[in-house]
Amino acid sequence: MNGPSYESPAEIRMARLLGADAVGMSTVPEVIVARHCGIRVLGISSITNMAAGVLDEPISHEDVLAMGEKVREPFRTLLSSVIDHLTEEESQRL
Repeated sequence: MNGPSYESPAEIRMARLLGADAVGMSTVPEVIVARHCGIRVLGISSITNMAAGVLDEPISHEDVLAMGEKVREPFRTLLSSVIDHLTEEESQRL
């Protein structure tokens, strides 16, 4: 989806009908640009909120930020591990 705004309940219903399990604001446009530049891409996302219309309460930007803060360290650990693994694989190819 195009950000920088949260999806509407109608957009979430559409995404579900199309087979989506998750949506994001910027991953796809960024990947398109990166691939256009010849950059290999690995996408890893941290989902910080339930989509609009899934719960009976509106999306709160403060809650999204709080969840991002809550998962910061585990996500950093995951990324570090992935980067280390990719670096090892790349070193073995040389």
